[in-house]
Formats: sequence, structure tokens, C-alpha cells
Amino acid sequence: MLAHIVFLCLFQQPDTPASLQKQAVEIIEKNCLKCHGTGKIRGGLRLTDKKSLAMGGETGPVIDVKNPASGLLWKAIEYDELQMPPSGKLSDTDRKILRDWISAGAPLPDIKAVAHPAEPVKPKLEDAKTYWAYQPVKAVKPPASSIPDGGNPIDAFLQIRLGKAGLVMNPQADKRVLLRRVTYDLTGLPPSPAQVEAYLKDTSPDAYTHLVDRLLASPAYGERWGRHWLDVVRYAETNGYERDGPKPNAFRYRDYVIRSFNADKPYNQFVREQLAGDEIDPDNGDALTATGFYRLGIWDDEPADRLQATFDEYDDIVATTAQAFLGMTMNCARCHDHKIDPIPQSDYYRLLAFFADIPRFSNDRNVMSSTSQRDVTPKAKRMAYEKELEERNRQKEALATAIIALEDTIIKRMPAEDQRASEGLDRPLVVKKLKDFQKPEEGKELRNLRQQRDRLEKLPTPSQELALAINQCNPRPPATHLLVRGNPHSRGPEVSAGFPVALGGGTPVIPDVGPQSRSAGRRKVLADWVASPDNPLTARVWVNRLWQHHMGRGIVSSSNDFGKFGTAPTHPELLDWLAGELIRQGWHTKSLHRVILHSNAYRMSSQVNPQALAKDPSNHLYWRYPMRRLAAEEVRDSILRVSGRLQSEMHGPSVYPPIPREVLAGQSVPGSGWPTSTDDQANRRSVYVHVKRSLQLPVLAHHDQADTDTSCPVRHTTTVPSQALGMINGQFNNEQAGFLARRLESEHPGDTRAQVRRALWLTTQREPMPSEVDADIAYLGELVRRGLAPGEALRQLCLTDLAANEFIYLD
Repeated sequence: MLAHIVFLCLFQQPDTPASLQKQAVEIIEKNCLKCHGTGKIRGGLRLTDKKSLAMGGETGPVIDVKNPASGLLWKAIEYDELQMPPSGKLSDTDRKILRDWISAGAPLPDIKAVAHPAEPVKPKLEDAKTYWAYQPVKAVKPPASSIPDGGNPIDAFLQIRLGKAGLVMNPQADKRVLLRRVTYDLTGLPPSPAQVEAYLKDTSPDAYTHLVDRLLASPAYGERWGRHWLDVVRYAETNGYERDGPKPNAFRYRDYVIRSFNADKPYNQFVREQLAGDEIDPDNGDALTATGFYRLGIWDDEPADRLQATFDEYDDIVATTAQAFLGMTMNCARCHDHKIDPIPQSDYYRLLAFFADIPRFSNDRNVMSSTSQRDVTPKAKRMAYEKELEERNRQKEALATAIIALEDTIIKRMPAEDQRASEGLDRPLVVKKLKDFQKPEEGKELRNLRQQRDRLEKLPTPSQELALAINQCNPRPPATHLLVRGNPHSRGPEVSAGFPVALGGGTPVIPDVGPQSRSAGRRKVLADWVASPDNPLTARVWVNRLWQHHMGRGIVSSSNDFGKFGTAPTHPELLDWLAGELIRQGWHTKSLHRVILHSNAYRMSSQVNPQALAKDPSNHLYWRYPMRRLAAEEVRDSILRVSGRLQSEMHGPSVYPPIPREVLAGQSVPGSGWPTSTDDQANRRSVYVHVKRSLQLPVLAHHDQADTDTSCPVRHTTTVPSQALGMINGQFNNEQAGFLARRLESEHPGDTRAQVRRALWLTTQREPMPSEVDADIAYLGELVRRGLAPGEALRQLCLTDLAANEFIYLD
């Protein structure tokens, strides 16, 4: 009863008949408050007070003061568009009462005077004070007494938990297994026979150290580890949606990443360049290219709701930035406070405010929009380019002056009428008559001058290097508002750029940039904060990713989520020690590789110990090395390497290997956006294959290529029929098996046993057993007896070797 009285009072206004208000409130209370009263509010619409009713819900205001009949509430009760209440249409009498009440404006004061209240912020800040991920990285010292012989501090941390569980690490893997493991981990390619032979013969105590150093110095290292990062930042070269149009010059971002890994660029610099390269070093092409990070997400070139699409783009940036660099799921707070972590909705929009100066990918369907393309031509090349253009323009002006002067000399001999006409728009008509009045030498000179002019016009424009990046940012970005329930059409209070409260919060000092600035200066402030050694998450998240790719699973297995939705670290002290070591080593990733790769944990065997398997079947304690299947790119690149067809050319525009007609037939326009490259180009490493969101290369798609619509922190290994079918029946595998057979015939003509041994050597990187060779020779003989030509039989054997588990799995 009391609630009923309060409700009546809220809607009471002196200029409205009390009886009409009373009747309207009774109808609303009876039919609407179950969904639009207290508790969970449907559609963001609350009907318990004047302000909420004025604010409306997710679809915007529900009352139209000037034209009541066009308001959503009016239409809803009439079942014109929305149908409210959903249980059934109100009676004619009740609808008339509500229409009269709306027309009278009873519940609605001046709409302009009503501020949109923010949703109540109830962050679990008490959790942030104790939750491990939000605490500073601890200066952990490894227990010296636990470091095993030949091991390092990593092993000491692991031994503690293994000892408590009554387990021990497996013994070390043999040299050949370890060579294959570390070569794939660092380069994504199998070791060559010569590399295997050299390493097995090297008995020096530093042989493994020299091996690791050689692999880290290999250009293939950046191609392998760059691909890991491209997964995290949802790298693709098309926009998605139904047209899936191109992202021109996206390849320059991919090349930037590969170069950064090969150069061992400090990770904190790598982070800062991607978040604010244009503000940190606007004259550095690499730094500008790095901001292509912001342009890699999906983009709708024809949105039904342009404002919604804009905030969807911002959401992609907020989500990817928070997950990639901080391991935080900030995007869960777009519409409301985070349900699990101490992230209020206001934090989401405070982070979004850092990116408010970034324009849309394009304001129309032009994918070459100046807002997403930037000139990154090296300074020396750009100066030469500008100098050449300047010289060309000078020559053009001189020629134009000479041509006009000579024409004027001839025109003076023409009738007065033509002379007057030459001073206006009819000059081209007058010029056509010159041949009748010019002297022979004048005609020759005029032709010569015009030919010089035409040659200059036909010269190609000096090349300019454009990169997918952010451009034309707004130095005075519009105010950022909290959006009620995430609805861009329902703005709440204004918020300023700021850091998450779970990590200390605070409103940073944003530098005052001049009107001629090309950005707002906010993102540099964010980049400095993210890349700071005092940030508790950045170093932890990165070393966790390194551990994941070396050891099969992160210390925090949810690599993009260090919050409570994610998983707790299995070895928190080890995580902090690695994070501290990264910072101590100047944020150099290669230094951390060396630490991990020289641990006993990395070098141990993958063999199964029944006792350990019973106690720790998931290997959370790391008692053995986790066997893994090669990643999609490793499978394709290894097949090309073994067949002798792999091309080592680096960088540059992406390539388009052939795709079977049956796959292309699934497109609305078969083959559109996939021009097949030449054989040499098509056989480059998979990191250079064009990444089209709606069309994947089958050999990569079958083996769990990364999902590019959002950040992909982990590629989950699947076992599906298309993998085995593709390895045996796929066009790519069959072609490469043929090339491998021809390679064997070329290297060992007429010697079947040598050909068989070589095929096994190339695919397993080990000396084949005599029984294996005998079995393969018998298989060849059986194929020939069934009618296959010897060359085709050898190709079938090669196809079998390329599909073997030992070829596509790492011990």
C-alpha cells in the first residue's frame, strides 16, 4: 500500500486532474511494473518515477511531448509496433485513459531539464584490494635449495609443487627430439637434415645454447612469433560482414610485427607504439604503422544504425586493448557493471575516452579513406620523392610558359576576332588554327615543347608507401558519455579519460595540445601507463603468453582474462618471477625465451609416467613436456619445406595460394577478392597468406587457424574428419606429395631404398629403422602390382608420409 502511495506521489502534478493520474498509475502498476518496476529492468525502461520515464529505455524516450501519438509508449499500448503489455492488449477504456494521461503530459516535466542518471555503480572494490592480479608484481626469490642440477629458477618453483604431490620431472628428452621441439617453437619450421646432423655431432657443453642463439637470430623467428601476436590482435586483411571488403595495406602492420620480434624490440616499446605511435614519434614510419592495431577489427561499411556502428568499433578497440595488454575483460562492462570483476560501467567509458579522437575506419564505403591510410614512406625516400615532384612541377611550369608565349606570338598574326577569343574560354579553338599562321620553325618548336610536356605527364607518380593506420585524429574530441545500458541513443553523464579503479583509478593529466595537433594526446598517456613497470598486469600477461607457447598452456590458462571469470595461476610465484625478470632484462622478449628454453622443465621428455598421470592427468604441475600438434601454419610450411617448394622471401603484400573451385563456389561471386598468385609467391610462408575473414585456405582452416573476428588468445586443438580427409585427399597435399616424389627421384635416381629412406628422414628428422624402410618398399611394390606407375606409387607413399602423426606432432 505504501509503495502505491509513493508511486502516486511521484506522478502527481498540480496541473493534471488527480483522477486521471490515479487511473493511469493503477493501470501501469497492474500491467507494467513486473518488468519495468524494481529488480531486473526489461529493455532499460523503468516506470517508477518521472525521471526514469522521461529518460526512456534502450530504444530511447517513450514519451513525445510535441506529438504524443508518435511516442513509443502510445504505440506500444496500441500494438502498432511494440506490443505492450506482452500478455495481451489493454482494454479500450484503459488505453483511452493512458492516451489522455500522456496527452496531458502528467508524468513528464520539461524533458530538457531531466538529467540521465547513471546506473548505480557498485564495483567490488574490496576484491581489488586483495585480488592477486591487481597487486604489484612481487620481487620473488627462487628457493636456491630447490634448483636442480642443470636447471634454473623456473625448475625451483616447479619442484616445490611437484615435491608436495610426490612427483618428479621426467628425464631430459634426447637431442634429436629437443632439436625438433625448439626449432619448431622458435621458427615454426622443421630442422633441415644438415642442421640435424650438425647438432647431433656437436658434443660441446654449449651446443644447446648455440642452437637457441642461432634460432633466435633466424629471420624465421619473427615470422613464427609474429603470428602468435597477430592472433591476439585479431589480424585480418578484410572487414568482415557480408561484403568482407579489403583493408588496404594491412600487410604493413604484419611486417611491422615481424620486424619488431626479429629486432627484439623491448615489449614496453612495442606496446607504446601500437597504442600511440602517432603521438610518440609522428615522423617514424614504424610507429605510425603500429597504430594499424586499431584498424584490424571488423567494420560494417553499410550500417543500419551509424551511431551504433561507431560505438561497436570503439567496443572492439576497448575489448582488444584490455585483453591483449592487460588481460582484462573490460567489454563486459559496456552495458552494466562487470558481474564478477571490480570493473564499474564508468571504467569502460573512461577507457573508451582515451580513444575518442580516433575517427571511424571510413565515413562511407571507401576502404581507402584518408582516416585509415597513412603515408609511412621513409624520410629519405619521401624527401627524394618530394624533390622529384618539385623538379617535375618546375619543368611543367617552364614548358607551359614557353608554350603559351610561342602560341601568343603566333596569335598576334591572326584576325582581331581570334585574338580576342584567345583571351577567354575559346582559346583551345583558336590554338587549333595556329598551323595556318605559324612559321615552319615555330611549328617544329611547338611540337617539341608539347612532346616534352606530354612525356612529363606520362611519368609514373613516385611511389608512396601507405599503411593501414589511424589518421586525421581529432585534437578536440567530443565529450564521452556513459551510455545507459550501452545504448548510444541514451546518453548518461559525461566521463573523462581515466584508468580502471581496480588498478588504482585516477584521472590522468592530459596534455593540452594545440589546434594544429593531429591527435588529442590522450593515447600517449594511456600507453605510458600500460607500459609502465608499475602496472601490475602488463608484464604478467606477456610472460604468461610466452610460457603458454613454449609449455602448451599458460600459468594462467585464460591468457586474455586474469579476472575471476578466468583461471587462477597454477604457479603464482613463478609468474611474478618471470614478470620481474622481463622488466630486469629491459623488457627484451628474447631474454625470456632463453630463460624458459634453458630450464629442465622445457627440455624434459614427453613420455607418460603412469604414477604421475594418475595424480596429475592434466599435467598442471608440469611433470612432463606436453606433446602438441603442429599449428595450422606449421603444417603447411612444413609440407612446403619437405617438398622443397618453400620460398623464404619476407615481407611485402600478401599472397593468394590456389583455392579449390569447390571452396570458391561458396562465395556470392566465386573467386572474388582472391586473385591466385604465381607459384613462387604462393609457396611463401603461411604468415604471408592473405587473411580474408570470409574465405580461408582449406589446409589452414582444417587445422584450427585463428578466429579473426575477436582476439584469439589460445588456439584450441580439435580433431575433426576434415583434417584426415584433407591430408589424404586435399589438393594442396596431393600436389606437394608429387613435388616431394620428384625431389626424391632427382636426389636418388633409380635407387628406391634411398628414396624411401630420404622421405622418412625428411618427414621425421631422424634415421629411419630398417623395418620402416622395408615396409615402405613393400608398400610401393604392392601399389605397382595394382597397376600404378612407379612415379605415382612413390607420390602415394610421399602422401602417406606427409600425413603421418610423427610428421605433424611434436614430442
